[in-house]
Amino acid sequence: MAEQKNIDEMSYKEASQELERIIRSLESGELELEESLESYTRGVELLKSLRGRLATVEQKVSVLMKDVDGGDVLVEGTPADTTDTLKL
Repeated sequence: MAEQKNIDEMSYKEASQELERIIRSLESGELELEESLESYTRGVELLKSLRGRLATVEQKVSVLMKDVDGGDVLVEGTPADTTDTLKL
């Protein structure tokens, strides 16, 4: 694989696009075994980072809702489930 950018330095969009490219290349079946393993490992790292970022954002986001009297009520968001694994 070509030189890779540090995942922590990537934007969410960059990381998700790289993950999509990795998945496509793995699904193609055209990679050598070593390349597949390296790509899979990178994909897992990207997925963990993306899920972690989503969980952090979801914890910070509050949903603004109107209560019965028309007053504003802040309802905390629910963190994302980050327990599943990358399935190819």
